[in-house]
Amino acid sequence: MLRNSILNARHKELGSTLDGETWNDMPIPWSYKTDPHEEVIAVRTRAALYDVSALNLVNVTGPDARAVVDQLVAIDVSQLQPGSSRLAAEVDDSGALCDDIMVICDADDQFRLSHGSGKTPQQLARLAEGKNVDITPDLDVHILSLQGPKSLDVLNPHLDIDLATLPYFKHIDARLFGTRIQIARGGYSGERGYEIYCKANDAVRLWDLILENGKAYGVIAASWDSLELTRIEAGLLFFPYEMPEGDTTPWEVNMGWCVDVDKPGDYIGKAAVLAARGKERFKQSGIICQSNSAVEAGAKITRNGEVVGVVTSASYSRYLMQSLALVHLRPDCLQLGTEVQVEAATPVKAYVAKTPFYDPMRMRTHPEQQK
Repeated sequence: MLRNSILNARHKELGSTLDGETWNDMPIPWSYKTDPHEEVIAVRTRAALYDVSALNLVNVTGPDARAVVDQLVAIDVSQLQPGSSRLAAEVDDSGALCDDIMVICDADDQFRLSHGSGKTPQQLARLAEGKNVDITPDLDVHILSLQGPKSLDVLNPHLDIDLATLPYFKHIDARLFGTRIQIARGGYSGERGYEIYCKANDAVRLWDLILENGKAYGVIAASWDSLELTRIEAGLLFFPYEMPEGDTTPWEVNMGWCVDVDKPGDYIGKAAVLAARGKERFKQSGIICQSNSAVEAGAKITRNGEVVGVVTSASYSRYLMQSLALVHLRPDCLQLGTEVQVEAATPVKAYVAKTPFYDPMRMRTHPEQQK
């Protein structure tokens, strides 16, 4: 059964047909009549508004909520404070990554899990058996994501809080244009940005008001094609595209920071994922291709005629004027500048480059650190 965003009428007005590939059973505005590369410029220099309501949001509440969530992921949920969120590694019994997941703590016994298209529902159901916990998918919530350096200027005058004081990966209840929302600092663009969680009945009004009040700053609506461009530029991973092997471990995609190795107690796949540390078959990396177009995801990467990796995601960034690819490479091929070849219909020369390709120090998402 398809889910639908209440904003579909707005997406169609902007030129989306909503008849392409769905994500999490929701039709997605992959493209508008505007050029996605121009939308990227808006994100990088002003701000752009995305509808990311296709994310799955699950409420986990009750006396055993914290314990259940703690057994689901590899971070120490016992240390997560209300108003905070953390990205986490969620692995299966074999220690392989099985979903994208962010753990959002609202109270000691109230959590929300924002997750992708993986095994979270099945693993949660397994952990909840016999526990005093309620697990309820939130099918009403809509998420508006305003991304870009002007996002704070656009939103702050219309909030009943000082958004400038909200740290990265924190969230707070607030009123925006007089409407009750929850706002979080984060996003998927490599820029300063905010995600607004609201009820379906409020989403169209808030969407319209953000764009109307953002017009003076050059804010526009942006499609998922441009979101894909920005996330590859920013070196951000997307399950399952960056985990094509099916048994990819967190260590192989540089997600060790999503595993608390000293976490007490057990969780699904703990022994297996800890045993896999230091046994990486490949590592997540990036290459810049000598091409005026994107190479193909899934293409083999060779060096001196030997297969040494695979392309996981790729794009041509008009903003950086480079053909970029996120890749898995054999550990002995990771040195920056290493020359490789992408085996396309016409082979493409490439070299290993530092990621993120855009803003490698991630100062755009944390501009206050520049002071």
